Amino acid sequence: MENQSFISDILILEGLKVTPQSSSTAFILLLLVYVFIMVSNLGLVILIFSSRSLHQPMYLLFCNLSINDVFGATIILPRFLRDLLLSHSERYIHYISCVTQAFCVHLYGSTSHTVLMIMAFDRYVAICSPLRYSTIMTNRMVVNLSVAAWTVALVMVSILLGLTIRLSRCRSVISNPFCDNASLFKLSCESLLINQVYGLGYTVVLLGSSLGSVTLTYLKIAAVCLSSKNKALNSKALQTCATHLTVYVLLLMSAFIIVILHRFPQLSDHRKVAAILGEVVLPALNAVIYGLQIKEIRQRIISVFQNKAALMLLK
Repeated sequence: MENQSFISDILILEGLKVTPQSSSTAFILLLLVYVFIMVSNLGLVILIFSSRSLHQPMYLLFCNLSINDVFGATIILPRFLRDLLLSHSERYIHYISCVTQAFCVHLYGSTSHTVLMIMAFDRYVAICSPLRYSTIMTNRMVVNLSVAAWTVALVMVSILLGLTIRLSRCRSVISNPFCDNASLFKLSCESLLINQVYGLGYTVVLLGSSLGSVTLTYLKIAAVCLSSKNKALNSKALQTCATHLTVYVLLLMSAFIIVILHRFPQLSDHRKVAAILGEVVLPALNAVIYGLQIKEIRQRIISVFQNKAALMLLK
């Protein structure tokens, strides 16, 4: 069937090579992580929107990251958890569902970069132009930056998947635990030159602009901190920038590992594991890093638990 024209809408997902004995353990662990991702990220969003003291540009921009993490985990994990309990022959997906999942997977990855880029801009203005911060980072600016982050990612991914769905298919096996663009265009026996060129350009533009803007931003922030003798300013800059930079470095490492492993078919099993870990670990860590490292959010979380404990004692 691999060498013949294939027009069925049913595709087979290869998934991870998990033994029946370990599939139940993997299912429980991933389910717990998924629940943690949902509760922690949605909890942070609700906490920020319900607390007027947290209605600051930095936290409102962070809500984009939390919402995107919930979106990315939900696109991947529920179906993957189901597939863990099925035999390889039963791990199928409809073509339209596969395209939709691939679109959402790339939208999640692209938006992660664009959101962190606008968060870096916010830190730059706050530290390098503190007196103008309130006039630059208005509510309207926060909304415009958020819309821009999602729109740019949406346009880039739409073109990426648009070039793929035009291709005919002659194969039916998705060599991945979930659908993505590379797995989809590999189903075709047509020339993939346009897809490969745009895919490479898409990766270079996204990662290049992301890395370039964040690096330039932090170089300017470092220059300001080194020239300033204000210890309070430097301490605040170190605290807020370290959190953002940690999240960004983890995202960048995950992206580079997956891109590199895609170029080595013999390491397909390693790529599958890296892809799943990227969809699981990053959304979980983002909530932990921001929730525990930012003083205002940490204090608010502690006060919420203290109030609940007090209510339980009164009962």
